[in-house]
Amino acid sequence: MKKNLILGLLISAFFGSSFVIAADAEKAIKYRRGVFNVMGWNFGSMAAMVKGKIPFDANVFARNAEIVAFMSQLPLEGFVEGSDEGDTKARPEIWLNMEDFEAKMKKMQKEVSALAEISKKGNFDASKSQLKEVGATCKGCHDDYRNK
Repeated sequence: MKKNLILGLLISAFFGSSFVIAADAEKAIKYRRGVFNVMGWNFGSMAAMVKGKIPFDANVFARNAEIVAFMSQLPLEGFVEGSDEGDTKARPEIWLNMEDFEAKMKKMQKEVSALAEISKKGNFDASKSQLKEVGATCKGCHDDYRNK
């Protein structure tokens, strides 16, 4: 009887902890997707200005750049162990190459911080040039670590 109780508790603890890990992974995926959605929303507005789809508004561009720079500091904590499965475009290679992934994230953070600073001056050409640098940095990470 005592053995069955202990076995039952161990099984419950195992499956209970698996559920907690899975729930944490799901939360992490939702968290980082939310961060990237906000970044994408603001990046899209800047890209539309650079492409001439909407008029360039230096104040809006600078605000968007500032938001992206702030948000760029957040996604890394959402890449927790076990969050490579589920509703995510993240490739498992992230967790196999975490050092490289972190380095690419830091490069992106540096480039978007530069964009935020440059865009405060209101110079369209300088902002456009730096936005292209940011885009190349994002693409470099997406090519290696994001499923299409």
